[in-house]
Amino acid sequence: MTPLSIEHDADAAHMIIYWPDALMQRLDTGLLRRSCRCADCASRARAGQVPSSGAGLRLMRIVPVGSYGVQLVFSDGHERGIYPWPYLRGL
Repeated sequence: MTPLSIEHDADAAHMIIYWPDALMQRLDTGLLRRSCRCADCASRARAGQVPSSGAGLRLMRIVPVGSYGVQLVFSDGHERGIYPWPYLRGL
């Protein structure tokens, strides 16, 4: 299911997804950063290293990736993860 729209709030602490079935989903930036499944983050997670997700972390950009999902760009410079729609819906 593809969302109707996606945005982040003024302080960039949340990403808000509006789904076609009228669900509005609010996802915390820290949760999104910790939930990255890129190869680097997956490798670090296996080694017990948790990505930074402190109070200063911000979501800088939301970049569409075709009809598949989005790539998120965080203030810590991380921008490798692609978040498919079903994965985001499950968060």
